[in-house]
Amino acid sequence: MSANQLFEKIENSPSVDFGNIFNKSFDLFKKVWVQGFIHLLISLVVILPLIFVMYIPLFAIAGISGFEDAYGGSGYPGEELSVGLMILFIVLILVVTMIATALQFGITAHFYRVCKQVDLGLSETSSYFMFLKGKYLGKVFTIAISTFGIALLATLLCYLPLFYVMVPLQLLGVIFAFNPDLGASDLIKASFKLGNKIWLVAFGLILISSILSQFVGMLLCFIGIFFTASFVYMPIYYLYKDTIGFDDKESEQEDTLFVK
Repeated sequence: MSANQLFEKIENSPSVDFGNIFNKSFDLFKKVWVQGFIHLLISLVVILPLIFVMYIPLFAIAGISGFEDAYGGSGYPGEELSVGLMILFIVLILVVTMIATALQFGITAHFYRVCKQVDLGLSETSSYFMFLKGKYLGKVFTIAISTFGIALLATLLCYLPLFYVMVPLQLLGVIFAFNPDLGASDLIKASFKLGNKIWLVAFGLILISSILSQFVGMLLCFIGIFFTASFVYMPIYYLYKDTIGFDDKESEQEDTLFVK
């Protein structure tokens, strides 16, 4: 699908029904909750080492302070070094955040494809990292940097715009998952076009599904959150399906490409 075709589908998309999508989300979640749990574990395994790397400067600062206390240093060289390490720590936070966002984005995009395969009765693939290699890797990082910048700008504008951009940024993942060959700018533009059109319903679905997944997870001794967290992606998947939809021939061709 070309960018113009995608924009045209969004403009001509039908209205969405809150209750219908919510009910279908429950039905689909019953079928894909295991895959949701697996995707969450993969995300944790990939991102946790990045978090450890991020804290290396703090360990270095603590070591310098301990060395000065033990040997009665003057403190001036140590203070300069500590400031340098703190700057490095801030830079690392930004870099790790970008990388973690990109990895999470790519893994979540694959989960949307699993949702489609299960929903339509297609054969399931096991290419969890299909969007984190080859021609898609650079695009994933470009989108991650863009979304981070948009979210940061919205936060700096007294937080209120963050509620607005939350919907398009959530829709961006599912739009990318089913249109990965489009440019990053076209994908972001499409997410905002669709977000503007269905903002109220989408915001309500995202908010309610997030609260429900966390509440039920806490009732299950908190560890249940690992199993219920993926429920929030179900309404987002159906928001895409019920507005833009899938082309049957394109779906069959795309899914055969990602079997390996």
